[in-house]
Amino acid sequence: MNRAFSRKKDKTWMHTPEALSKHYIPYNAKFLGSTEVEQPKGTEVVRDAVRKLKFARHIKKSEGQKIPKVELQISIYGVKILDPKTKEVQHNCQLHRISFCADDKTDKRIFTFICKDSESNKHLCYVFDSEKCAEEITLTIGQAFDLAYRKFLESGGKDVETRKQIAGLQKRSSRSSRCWIQDLETENMELKNKVQDLENQLSITQVSASPVSNVTPKSPSTDIFDMVPFSPISPQSSVPTRNGTQPPPVPSRSSEIKRDLFGAEPFDPFNCGAGDFPPDIQSKLDEMQRQRWRGSKWD
Repeated sequence: MNRAFSRKKDKTWMHTPEALSKHYIPYNAKFLGSTEVEQPKGTEVVRDAVRKLKFARHIKKSEGQKIPKVELQISIYGVKILDPKTKEVQHNCQLHRISFCADDKTDKRIFTFICKDSESNKHLCYVFDSEKCAEEITLTIGQAFDLAYRKFLESGGKDVETRKQIAGLQKRSSRSSRCWIQDLETENMELKNKVQDLENQLSITQVSASPVSNVTPKSPSTDIFDMVPFSPISPQSSVPTRNGTQPPPVPSRSSEIKRDLFGAEPFDPFNCGAGDFPPDIQSKLDEMQRQRWRGSKWD
């Protein structure tokens, strides 16, 4: 195995520093996969990982599955593994998390590196197959490490710490954004439930309200003298006239006999008898009756 970190200093690198620090170097390769390893580095560690993933590749090949192709973008910030057609990032391995990188001398198409996962903190070994560029890709990753180390020395370690802080802030920001979205969705659901309850209460109130209460009583029509017509069947009710005044009350008939100022009963010519007159008037009436009787007898 040829380790990229032990490259001799007297040999020149393949790429310019600006290409790796300001841009990236792209390579195409086949991705055999990744597997967890117990150690962050070591030749035997990567050999076991390569052997394991090669065996899995033969099984998939016998089932008719093809090895997926990927694009590698190498820079002083890390190694990105992308889909070559959609350019979607499948894995983003930061350079300070890569602990080992090597190519296989027995199989010059195979190269690998070990990276510590940012979420699970497990060491994963990534294995690739490149027919012509396996050694070149390994040396390019080694050059990226050399440039990053020089930049680290020039900045006094601040550059790496800054990148770590930015990565931590981005991670916390993504988590807080997810929590904030969940809180908004919960609050939105509570508001919808409250609005639904209010609509139900309003509909119940409208249904239970009596329609008779909305009907205004009609006032009876009046004549040209602004008087309410008399109806012997229905009792009279005090309804205001058009000018706003109350009509005079209708005198009620009473069974009690009324008397005048002298205590005498009022005269009623249709309801009186012979014994109802005073004695002097009654005697004169009797005398007149007798005279009429005598006259009729003489005739």
